[in-house]
Amino acid sequence: MREWTACAVFLVAVCSILPADSHAQTVATVSQTAPRIVMVVPANAFRDEEFELPFKHFGSHATVIVASTKLGVITGMMGHKAKSEMLISDIDVGKLDALVFIGGVGARQYWRDPKAHKLVRQAAAEEKVLAAICISPVTLAYAGVLKGKRATVFVSERGRLIEKGAKYTGEQLTIDGLIVTASGPKAAQQFAEETLKLVIEQAKKKEEQLRAQEALEAVTPEATQDMSDG
Repeated sequence: MREWTACAVFLVAVCSILPADSHAQTVATVSQTAPRIVMVVPANAFRDEEFELPFKHFGSHATVIVASTKLGVITGMMGHKAKSEMLISDIDVGKLDALVFIGGVGARQYWRDPKAHKLVRQAAAEEKVLAAICISPVTLAYAGVLKGKRATVFVSERGRLIEKGAKYTGEQLTIDGLIVTASGPKAAQQFAEETLKLVIEQAKKKEEQLRAQEALEAVTPEATQDMSDG
């Protein structure tokens, strides 16, 4: 396990320093051995700690890709610089394990973004882990995936969740199925930990299901007939 984790972390570090044209190929390789988390970050004015803490924590066990509406350097509310490696229009939900929306005043750009809504709905339909912090749960609500779900958000936006049918909890962090929502920067570390925990649990379930399927397919028709005869 230690060797596997070290390998995943090393490959993530390599990805961050590779040119853009070679990054996609490296990510495809890493995704064979570690869960893949895509963080959707505002192109400007994201909340610094809501990005930094999850990014560092996720990187311990997963391949982390930063996506936005532009490539290159993006800036947080307090001046933190991050690198957007992928446009949200290029995100392939089928190849990721979690879609994570970061908050900050700039997160409003995704509230009514059709591309963001499509990603959210697809992630929910394909049973991927879906997480959002601060004001970004509004994007999930407007995409229609929080109806009937327990969820939280930065308190100023609670009415938007309720309006769209969410069961607003007022908690710092709320988990309902595969959806994780958090209320703001104070919950950033817990948000990171619980989201990654859920991602790892889902990855293990999928691996177990795959092994069970492979075992079933390994049973020959003759063996199946013998079992029925017995």
